Amino acid sequence: MRPVTEHDIRTSFINCSKGEVKRLNLPNDLADRPWDDLDFLGWRDPGAPERAYLIAERDGPLAGAERDGPLVGIALRATSGASRGFTSRSMCSLCLTTHTNGGVALMTARRTGEAGRQGNSVGQYMCTDLACSLYTRGKKEAPGGGTIDETLTLEEKIARARANLYSFLDKVTV
Repeated sequence: MRPVTEHDIRTSFINCSKGEVKRLNLPNDLADRPWDDLDFLGWRDPGAPERAYLIAERDGPLAGAERDGPLVGIALRATSGASRGFTSRSMCSLCLTTHTNGGVALMTARRTGEAGRQGNSVGQYMCTDLACSLYTRGKKEAPGGGTIDETLTLEEKIARARANLYSFLDKVTV
């Protein structure tokens, strides 16, 4: 992913109002992100942990999206991902990394257009820290979890994670 600016981020959102975009807290470490290793920029709002955001590069328009261009941003609501007192494992549906005790949360996004205005949303289980790109590339390890032992090449794993991401983005905009 190419490095993005505050302006890039704030103009990329497709499923929230201009007021919501203006009020959202941006990550303060944009300059320090490992951009070459990211398929998307994802972060949780430290002031409102149930809020999360995802910015991805996507060539061409998404179905039903109100904007064209390479960046697509979506606002997410995250479940707490809290443990129930026992060790449980969950798998991220984007990068297929397994986590224990709350490392995966259901992230829901309001749909665009009329469906979104009617309150419709879609959800997907994702890494709570939204570091899927780093898990896929082996740059970060899930505490108590891990990756599945696979015979896929790194390029194939990256392609699969991107396909899973794009599929979710398509569901938000359809």
